[in-house]
Amino acid sequence: MKNISIIGSGFSSLAAACYLAQAGHKVTVFEKNNTVGGRARQLTRDGFTFDIGPSWYWMPDVFERFFSDFNKKTTHYYKLTKLNPAYTVFFGKDETITIEDTLEKICIAFEKEESGSSIKLRKFMSEALDNYQIAIKDLVYRPGVSPLELITPLTVKKIGQFFSTVSKEVRKEFKNPKLISILEFPVLFLGAKPSKTPAFYSFMNYADFGLGTFYPENGMYSVIQAMQALAEELGVTIKTNQKVEKIVVEDRNAVGLVINGDSLASDIVVSGADYHHTESLLEPKYRQYSEAYWSRRTFAPSALLFYVGFSKKLKNVSHHSLFFDVDFEAHARDIYDAPQWPEAPLFYASFPSITDTHCAPADNEAGIFLIPLAPGLTDIQEIREEYFEKIMSRFENITNQEVNNYVIFKESFCINDFIADYNSYKGNAYGLANTLMQTAFLRPKLKSKKVRNMFFTGQLSVPGPGVPPSLISGKLVAGLIQKEITTS
Repeated sequence: MKNISIIGSGFSSLAAACYLAQAGHKVTVFEKNNTVGGRARQLTRDGFTFDIGPSWYWMPDVFERFFSDFNKKTTHYYKLTKLNPAYTVFFGKDETITIEDTLEKICIAFEKEESGSSIKLRKFMSEALDNYQIAIKDLVYRPGVSPLELITPLTVKKIGQFFSTVSKEVRKEFKNPKLISILEFPVLFLGAKPSKTPAFYSFMNYADFGLGTFYPENGMYSVIQAMQALAEELGVTIKTNQKVEKIVVEDRNAVGLVINGDSLASDIVVSGADYHHTESLLEPKYRQYSEAYWSRRTFAPSALLFYVGFSKKLKNVSHHSLFFDVDFEAHARDIYDAPQWPEAPLFYASFPSITDTHCAPADNEAGIFLIPLAPGLTDIQEIREEYFEKIMSRFENITNQEVNNYVIFKESFCINDFIADYNSYKGNAYGLANTLMQTAFLRPKLKSKKVRNMFFTGQLSVPGPGVPPSLISGKLVAGLIQKEITTS
């Protein structure tokens, strides 16, 4: 039995804790904030409840696989609802496309926009399903130790898709700009432009149209609470308000942590915190990646978020609503090519109280608004206010309703908060983008090359950003640790 310390309590850290405790180790999780969850914390105020971080529940099979590893089911912990509609996309006033809960219904919606597109969509989705079976059932459960992990009889047949892009493949088949935007949207969860994301990642389209969008009662934080409960059932100790100040290394071995000024011994250290920040807790000679390395990486966006309590029920919106009424490419350039605050931002809005009455008082609405941004921008209150007014004005116009005068309160969260609360590199929200040169074994490693018994997990490592990959990352790092223990 090893004494294992885990930094952070997000999805990847809690997953790793569960697997390591199941293997018989003494596991303690140290969280710097006053509640568990990392970026998936919860905000409650005046009877309203908001997910601070992730709000989309995709790939339900990954969650089921996680809990089944412990002879559990998701239903033991939380109730899921499949959303219909999954989401609505707004392209302007009285210009919407609603994505419903089956591929058949989605084909009908596509056909209304572009004659013959339903046939092309079925073909595209067949390829996406094939990629999903390869990626999510197999490849993403490999730890990124060697490039040979990617070479299988099935992936060899797909080699061309690693050198093409999602954008190219979509535009080969579809001409309608609205349909193109909808098909390119899912890869935004991977943190990169569709024109920079390998075509193989079309498996995200299967996650979207094939599996659908779900909602766990009381929000995504219910999943964190489920994982916390499971971890504690397995004997994991979870401590909050624990600021890790240093990773102690002796003779190239990680031997403990300094937390809130106190030294704690450990046989193995795992960090689910920001990778760059974690290495800053090591002496420079023990860091694997230089500042130059991090500055050259392509990071997923940061975000400006608003959590808003409305004193009335809103109309003409879905639980998940996307506002694509401005130039998609222009906003993408402002994130990736010439980082700056976008003049006309796309934005996403979520209204969980449409589905879940627990999220707002009666006849009120809970709204979450998100604007993707380049990481590292100047973040001041005046800019936040300016952008709130920008999107509220458009929101009112597009959805044909007045909302500004019904705002009870709003709270914002942006780059400075990502840095303060999560030690996030340049305030990024989603980790490293899944570009070709940042995929699988080309991502920062789960195991330190310079310090023995030092491991990493989470969205900056293997397999990448998003909640399902973070769950998988926790499993992968636990597997590497267990393998090393049994072979040493």
